[in-house]
Amino acid sequence: MKHLKRNVTIAAVLLLVCAAVYLNWSYNNKWGTADPAMVKAEDAAMQAANEAYEAANTKSSTGYFAEARLNRQVSRDEAIKLLEDAVKSDTASQETIDSAMTSISAMANYSMKESQLENKLLAKDFSDCVVYMSEDSITVAVPAPKDGLSEAAVARITETVTSETSYTAAQLNVIEVPS
Repeated sequence: MKHLKRNVTIAAVLLLVCAAVYLNWSYNNKWGTADPAMVKAEDAAMQAANEAYEAANTKSSTGYFAEARLNRQVSRDEAIKLLEDAVKSDTASQETIDSAMTSISAMANYSMKESQLENKLLAKDFSDCVVYMSEDSITVAVPAPKDGLSEAAVARITETVTSETSYTAAQLNVIEVPS
């Protein structure tokens, strides 16, 4: 009885393998040979897809701006946390507390102004930008075409920054990020 079960199992497996081979053979014969026009069209479609993928991956300027905003926010959050820890310290003098609170207020003000300036520059036909403000200077990073920013584009940035803030044109740094 033991040998009979084994032989039936082996026969069933062989039958299933033979059926799979036959179905594979019939499937491949059903479609016949490849149509040259269809092959050419598929190759063209694949090439276009590859070019689009490469173009999307080489445009790293958008990634640069997102990463720059994230780094700016992370560093500010860390600085604010340190200042808040200094304020909460039992040994902190009133002068330290006042100084820390002034710094926290300044960072919050910078964050708000940077966001406003970025939105205004986006409204003035810049595809993306990042603004960094400090006590004595302001930096604006914008995507630039291969031949660089035009004088009109730099003038739009300068006009926006000087009209919306107390910074002068001499305190403005414009960074061109290659796109």
